This record gives sequence, structure tokens and C-alpha cells, in this order.
Amino acid sequence: MCPLRLIPKIFLFDEEELAPEVRAQRVLNKARVPALAAYIVDNPTDYVFSAITASVDGELRFAPIADEGPGMRLGQLHIPMAARFLINDGQHRRAAIEAALAQNPELGDETIAVVFFHDAGLARSQQMFADLNRHAVRPARSIGVLYDHRDEQAKIARMLALKSPIFRNFVEMESSTLSARSRKLFTLSALYYATGALLRGVELDDTDELTELANQYWSSIDALIPEWELVRTRKMTAADVRRQYLHSHGIALHALGRLGNTLLLENLDAAVWKARLEPLATVDWSRSNPDWAGRAIVGGRVSKNHTNVVLTVNYLRHRLGMELGPEEAAIEATHLQGER
Repeated sequence: MCPLRLIPKIFLFDEEELAPEVRAQRVLNKARVPALAAYIVDNPTDYVFSAITASVDGELRFAPIADEGPGMRLGQLHIPMAARFLINDGQHRRAAIEAALAQNPELGDETIAVVFFHDAGLARSQQMFADLNRHAVRPARSIGVLYDHRDEQAKIARMLALKSPIFRNFVEMESSTLSARSRKLFTLSALYYATGALLRGVELDDTDELTELANQYWSSIDALIPEWELVRTRKMTAADVRRQYLHSHGIALHALGRLGNTLLLENLDAAVWKARLEPLATVDWSRSNPDWAGRAIVGGRVSKNHTNVVLTVNYLRHRLGMELGPEEAAIEATHLQGER
């Protein structure tokens, strides 16, 4: 366990100007550091970091507390002061710790685990980096939302998925993709991003009120999309709805969230924004609708990149007689020009 105040002083990482073949790890992505540092500063008593892995370029000597038995594995590791410590895995954690200490020096007495290896040369260090990252898999966004108890937006999405009559039992809580035969209509990650877009900038007193407002909005949307009700009453399967229609896909939910956000920011009176939503009942959500080509469907597949989300929002705004913002108008103009 190493005190945080020592991490920036004794642990080094390769200089960025070196060519990749003579470095032992990736270049530091400085854009990641502020968020990591803020995580430490904002959660000083319960932040969690995995161990830093470092190579020691110097003579190592281990002195066990016993000559035999379990005590042979416990003791002191002696490292010369002139030794060089090179981080094999954890350079972003190191940079974040340094930035966090600049904001809150009291964090210096906190500790982080360090795993030491003897430095056997550049080839071995490069192999260690490759081995440490070979099988690393980023967890699906849905399970990240499910397990995140700091993010209020995640809490709202979980409450909707678990308690709302619309979403209960029809949200995939772990995976961010749905198999062709899945009985779920939505993913938790899609609900998370859609509801986040819906409530962005909406000022209410607490999370419960925001959750209730989101539930009212999605209930209003549900009343305008009969296929969701048909799935709940087992008159259609979720797989058939996802295959034939667009409205349960992440791009449609996100677009509906952005559309609703505009209405809520204009007027929180439910009677007002519910009336504005009524034209959505006439939208043809079927994937065969040629209006979705180039907007939500590219090359026969649903696409959820930023441009496609905006184009889908634009289509819904047009159906509701709403004006487009500057960014939306620019993207719409480019899309229409490409159709000519």
C-alpha cells in the first residue's frame, strides 16, 4: 500500500514523445484525467481504484519474517533509493491522483495498492502491458447504470425500469443489446440516456419528483404507441415489435427524450405538454417507412450516432410543428442536400 502523496514523486511513465515501439504503454490521454481526479475529490471516503502495476529497475531484496511456513511469504521488500519505478498499468490513475492532490492535499495520506515486478527490459514491460490489457472487457453500460448508486440519473432510470407499469419486466437490466429472441423491449442503458435527455435542465426539488415527471412523460408516450401495450398484453412479442418498428430502439427513445425536454422546459403543466404530444399518434414507426431512411436507418440497419439522433428528433419536431435549433437546422440541411 503506497500513500497517494508519493505516487507522483516515485512512479514514472514513458515520455509521450517516444515512438510506440520504444514505449511500454499507451500515451497518456489527458482528457480522461479531470474526470478521474474529480471522482477522487468528490468521493474522498469511498472511491475505489484497482492496484497500480509497476516495474522496478533496480536490485530487489525480499526479507521474509520466517524461514519456513506461511511466514516465508510475508516480509519486507527492500528497493534501492536509486531504483526507477515505471508504471505498466495505471498511468491515468497516477495522473488523476496528482491532479486530485493539487485540489485536496489532505488526500495524501490515503493509500493505493501497488503490484511490483522486477524490470526485465523493454520487451518484458511491453509484454506485461499487452498481457494486462489483452482480456480487459468494458462492462455493458446497462449493468453500469444498474450498479451506480452515485448517479441520480441512473437512480431514476432504475426506478422506472423496476416500478413503472410501462417498463417493469420489459427492460434488459444487464446487457446493452438485445438478442433477436429477447422478451425485453428496451435496455436499461437506452432508458438511462433517453430519460437523461428528457430531464436535462428541468429544475424540481428532488429525485422523486423528477422520477414521477419522467414516469408521466413516458406514460403519455406509451398511450400514443399501441404496440407497447400489445406486448404487455401478450398480443405481440417483443421480438416482433423490435423487428418491425423503430419506437423501442435506443435512437427513438433518445429522440423522444430530447423532444420531451423541449416541451418540459417550455411548460411543466402536464395538460399543456401532453396536448402537444398528440400528433405523435399519427407517426408511422414501422421500419419500412421510407421517411426513416438516412435518418434512423442507414444501410438497412438502425444507427444511433449523434447525427442520426438529431435527424430523428428533427422528424418528430416537424410532426409536432416545432422549430429546429441552429445545430438541428444545419444537420437537417446537410441531410436534405444529400438526398438530392
